[in-house]
Amino acid sequence: MEKLKMHTPDLAEENYKKLAALFPDAITETVDDEGNVVRAIDKDVLMQEINTQVVDDGQERYQFTWPDKGKSVVLANAPIAKTLRFEKEKSVGRDGTPGGTDSENVYIEGDNLDALKLLQETYLGKVKLIYIDPPYNTGSDFVYRDSFNIDQDEYEGNSGQTDEDGNQLVQNLESNGRFHTDWLNMIYPRLKIAKDLLSNDGAVFISIDNCEFENLTKICNEVFGAGNFVDCITWNTRVPKNDNKGLGNIHQYILVYVKDKDANRQFTMQKDGIEDVFALCEDLKRRKVPIPKAEKELKAFYKKNNYDRGITLYNSLDNNYQPWGKINMSWPNSDTFGPTYDVLHPATHKPTKKPDRGWRWNLQTFESHLDYGHTVKRYDGSYVCGDIWFAKDENTQPSSIKYLCDVGKMLLRTVVSLKSDGGMEVEKLFGGKSIFSNPKPTALIQLLINALEEKDEIIFDFFSGSATTAHAAMRLNAEDGGRRKFILVQLPEITDEKSEAYKAGYKTICEIGEERIRRAGKEVKEETGADIDYGFRCFKVDSSNMKDVYYRPADIGQMNLDDYMDNIKEDRTPEDLLIQVMLDLGVQLSSKVELTEIGGKKVFSVEDGYLIACFDKDVTEDVVTEIAKRHPFYFVSRDSSMASDSVAANFEEIFKTYSPETVRKVL
Repeated sequence: MEKLKMHTPDLAEENYKKLAALFPDAITETVDDEGNVVRAIDKDVLMQEINTQVVDDGQERYQFTWPDKGKSVVLANAPIAKTLRFEKEKSVGRDGTPGGTDSENVYIEGDNLDALKLLQETYLGKVKLIYIDPPYNTGSDFVYRDSFNIDQDEYEGNSGQTDEDGNQLVQNLESNGRFHTDWLNMIYPRLKIAKDLLSNDGAVFISIDNCEFENLTKICNEVFGAGNFVDCITWNTRVPKNDNKGLGNIHQYILVYVKDKDANRQFTMQKDGIEDVFALCEDLKRRKVPIPKAEKELKAFYKKNNYDRGITLYNSLDNNYQPWGKINMSWPNSDTFGPTYDVLHPATHKPTKKPDRGWRWNLQTFESHLDYGHTVKRYDGSYVCGDIWFAKDENTQPSSIKYLCDVGKMLLRTVVSLKSDGGMEVEKLFGGKSIFSNPKPTALIQLLINALEEKDEIIFDFFSGSATTAHAAMRLNAEDGGRRKFILVQLPEITDEKSEAYKAGYKTICEIGEERIRRAGKEVKEETGADIDYGFRCFKVDSSNMKDVYYRPADIGQMNLDDYMDNIKEDRTPEDLLIQVMLDLGVQLSSKVELTEIGGKKVFSVEDGYLIACFDKDVTEDVVTEIAKRHPFYFVSRDSSMASDSVAANFEEIFKTYSPETVRKVL
C-alpha cells in the first residue's frame, strides 16, 4: 500500500520535475557556497534546446517588481502540512437546520493562503468564478503579512506551522516604509494559487479602488496574462466619498480577467428596467386594458423612465401582452450589398418596398420566417405573418419581429450604477445593528455572478468579509432555480471591543459571516420557499493531524520512540482524518459522506463508495473483505489498523481477489 503524503504539493518541486522531463540533458549538479552538492540547470543546454541565444540578465528590461517579490513566489509554491477540521456545531444543513451536514456550500475559517494551498488539488480547474474584495490598502486597512524568513527545511521541520513566525494580520499604515510592498506581497501568492483553481472558461472579478488599482492591474497581467484581461468595470456607488483632493469620489473598480481568452467567455446582464416592463405588462393584462391603449401606456412608461433603446424599441404588444419590436431588415454593411428579391404583401399581394442595399437575410431564411397562412391584421391596419411585420400596404419595407423576452440580456456594461446599500442590508438582517463596515451590496455580487450563463458553477470568495457572496448566490438560486455552490474563506479577525459587532457577541469576522449566511438563508427561504441549498459546511484551518514522526521519521531519536507508537495526534478524530484524506486525494469537501458499521468498525463512505475509509484499530479479514466487495476507487486505513500480522499479510491478496482496481493507501 502507498502512504499518503498528508501535505500540500511542493509546486516548485513539481515545476522542476516538469522541466527535467522535457529537457533531461539540461539537468546537472553544482556546488553551492557552503560546499554542498545541489541540483542545477545548465542554461547553455537549455538555450540550445529552445533555440535561443539570448539570456536576460535582468538589466534594463520591462518588468514589474518590488522588494521580496521572489520570496513571494517561493511562498506561493512552498508546501504546508496543515489540514481543515470540520466544525459541525457551526454548520447548517441544506434546509437550514443547525448542525446539518448535507450542504454543498463551504465556509472556511483561517488564513486564505493556507486555505488556497489546501484546496489547490481538490478544486484544480473546477471553479467557474472567483470574486474577491481584498483590503484596498487605504492606509488604515489590515493586510496579511507573511513571513519570508522560512526556508524549505523549516517548512518540513515544523510541519508547515508558520503562524507564530508570520502569517498574521497587521494594520498597514501609510507611514509604513513598505506600504505598497506589504500589500503586493500579500496579494500576489494568493492570486497565483487562485488562478489554478479556475476552469479554462472561468473568470475572476476583483474589487479595488484608486490606491492599488495600477499595481493590482500589473500583478493580474503577470499572473493571468495581459491577453486574458477583459476589462475594468467602474461601479458608480452613487454615494460621494469626499477626500482631500477636492473631488467627491463616487466610484470603485472591478477588474475582470479570464483564465483563457480562447474560451470566448461572454458576460451578460439583464437590460435595465426589463423587470419593471414585464411587471407593467402583467398589470395591463390583469386589468384587461385594450391593446391600443395598453401600447400607449407602455410607450408613456418608456418615456417617463428614459430607458435605453434596447428596451424602448419593443413597444408593440401581442394578444398575450408580450412586448415585441420591429427589427430593420436592411443589409447592415455599408460597403457591400445584400441579396435582392421580391417579398409580397399579405393583403395587396404586390411586391413590398426593398431595402436600398438589399435584404439582411437570403430568400430561404426570409421565407422560413413568413407564414401567409396565419396572417393577423392588427388594430392599426398592419399585418403580422409569422415573424414578419407588414405595414397596411406594400409601400413600407417589412421588418422582422423580435420579442423582448428573447433579447432581455445584453453584454455586461463597463459602467454599473448601483446603490452602495450593503450596510443597510446587513443592518436589516441583524436587527438594525451596524456590525460590519462597508459590505458590498448583494445586487452588485448578483450582477457579477449572473453575468455567467451557467447556473450550477462553483463560486469562490477568499476575502469573504460579511459573506455577501453567499447571500447573493442563495438569492440568485432562489430566483432562477440555479444550483450554484459557494466556497468562502475568512480569517477569524478579532472585532474591536468598542464595535457594535463585539457588543452584540460577535468576537470575530467569521462569526459575523457565518451568522449572516444563517439569517440570509432564513430570509430567502421565508420570502421564496425555493428548494435550494440554504446551508454551509464550516471548516477551520488547523495544524496537520499527523505528528512530526509522520513527516520526518529519520529525525526521531530512539529515546522518543515510545511517544510515537501512533503517528496521529491524540486530539484528532476519525472525522478529522477523513477530511485530510479527502484533501490529499482531491475529493471535494461538498461530497456526500455516510457513516456505516462493518463488523463493528466505523467505516466512512464518500460519494457512494468512491472513497471508503476506516481508521479503527483491530480490523479483521472479514471487514477488509466486505470493504473490498464494495469496489471503492480508494480505500484508506491507518498503518496500524490491521488486527494482526496475518490480516496485514493477507490484505493485498483480499483486494486482488475482490477489487484489484482499488487504490489502497495508508496513513
